[in-house]
Amino acid sequence: MAKIGIIGGSGLDNPDILKDVKEIKVKTPYGNPTSNLKIGKIHDVEVVLIARHGREHTIPPTQVNYRANIQALKDQGCTHILATTACGSLREKIDRGDLVILDQFIDFTRLRKISFFEEFAPGDMKHTPMADPYSEELRNLLIETAKELNLKHHEKGTVVTIEGPRFSTRAESNMFRIWGADVINMSIAPETALANEAGIPYAAVAMSTDYDCWKVDEAPVTWEEILEVFGKNVNNVIALLTNTIKKMK
Repeated sequence: MAKIGIIGGSGLDNPDILKDVKEIKVKTPYGNPTSNLKIGKIHDVEVVLIARHGREHTIPPTQVNYRANIQALKDQGCTHILATTACGSLREKIDRGDLVILDQFIDFTRLRKISFFEEFAPGDMKHTPMADPYSEELRNLLIETAKELNLKHHEKGTVVTIEGPRFSTRAESNMFRIWGADVINMSIAPETALANEAGIPYAAVAMSTDYDCWKVDEAPVTWEEILEVFGKNVNNVIALLTNTIKKMK
């Protein structure tokens, strides 16, 4: 029986969506997760919600305890993780409000705990394969559901994660485009890698809210713009996740 961990997921804790809900506070060997866990059911499937940046979005990207968040979901017996994130588009074809089913990441962070392994036991080195970091099974379910709902989406995309909380310089934005990144955000790494280390299939849906700052015919991104576009399109993300979860009974 599937039990789905959801990271981010603004709006999914709506009582009309999340049934039989209870809230619990947990600790892990890596500290406290960034929010209490909300446990309930969506379409009779057990889910566990974590607010990545706290319930009031008070935790900056670098200060998120990614290890505790993933460990907390593992401790609750989650069999899969679905994550949501806002992102900036690095490609003309990825418009505001478009959804991107990520298939690759580039980790451009420098200050985060990027692994559960702080030391190896003698003769037991842990080097986790990361060639294809996102679960193909989950990605296919998300793509199939996005098509059924007629949502504007992109079936793959490479995300580059920066440290934040500042936005990119124009030089950085153009560099990331040359590297092959399609979207940019501040939170998917090292979350993706840690889920892989924990052995939990993980997929992420990125919503494009802006064009970062590489596009010289548009004003550089602002936080206010991100909030406006996210608010207009968050129901599409909710519909995508809830209808995908329905298939995971």
